[in-house]
Amino acid sequence: MFGTSTEIPGLAPDLVVADPSGWAPAATLATENLDTLLDSARRRWNAQPHAAAALAWKAYTYWLALPAVLGWASARRVPLLTGDNVLVHFNDERPLVTLGLRADTPIAVLPGDPIAVAGLPQIRVVADEEALLAEFRAALLDNHLTPLLDAIHDRVRLGKRTLLGSLSSGVAQAILRSADVIPGPSADNIALLHRTLGVDGLIDLVPGPNGKLEVQRKTCCLAFTLPKPKVCQGCCIKS
Repeated sequence: MFGTSTEIPGLAPDLVVADPSGWAPAATLATENLDTLLDSARRRWNAQPHAAAALAWKAYTYWLALPAVLGWASARRVPLLTGDNVLVHFNDERPLVTLGLRADTPIAVLPGDPIAVAGLPQIRVVADEEALLAEFRAALLDNHLTPLLDAIHDRVRLGKRTLLGSLSSGVAQAILRSADVIPGPSADNIALLHRTLGVDGLIDLVPGPNGKLEVQRKTCCLAFTLPKPKVCQGCCIKS
């Protein structure tokens, strides 16, 4: 129901964690596992604390949001990625952190969805599109990312606008990279999700060299401050 047959470092195979032993709820990243997340980022990028936190947030929010963004955009099925439904571990040295979903993670769907009448316990049928997007925001942002954002902000005093800019960019990138298999205009899908999450106005969509839309950020992930500076595509810092 969630899965993909392609193994991606950073995500559990097929996204689902069959055996949760050795994993921790993602909610712990805002509390007892915050140091582990930030220390992992500092080592990975040899970064100063502010840059490590910004890059950790950028990477984490992209991979976390991906299942919900693509589930909504492709089929109007939204896995509810709360801090308790998502599991994490740091045992794989390849990614910053590995994410997976509990097998019983609820999925919000519309009444007309074929699985709405399947009688599966994890299916949550909502009234309409507005209610579906409300579930999307409540699980991903209010329950999961906002506590982590607040914890990072308190730890390193990194501006919340900077952090939310990476969330805005990640959502847009997820849609654009899957545009060939997602119905509807990409710009409209992105705008609706941005309004839902309250991160609109933090990027622009601009034509790329090949004519396809690209993300132009209005905030910076601080990769340019690394010992080997990096200016990402679409960065507001010009090389």
